[in-house]
Amino acid sequence: MIYSDGNVVILGDEVLLRATNRGVVVAVIDEGEFSFAFRQSEWMYLQKGVLIDFPALGLMHFEDFDPDLQLLARAGARGEH
Repeated sequence: MIYSDGNVVILGDEVLLRATNRGVVVAVIDEGEFSFAFRQSEWMYLQKGVLIDFPALGLMHFEDFDPDLQLLARAGARGEH
């Protein structure tokens, strides 16, 4: 899956939805990449797309490109180790 700017969605990216809701990509289902808190065996039934955890909205599944989803910071670019 890609963002509207053409960048590929990566596990751990910080995103913005509809200019007000910040979230973090916790799974890239197409690539079989899942954060520790989200087990692959529980989510592979979705088959494609990404899971994003929004503190204000909860966990959301995006199957395809969403023009309202923007990349704020790349995974690891926020000083994570």
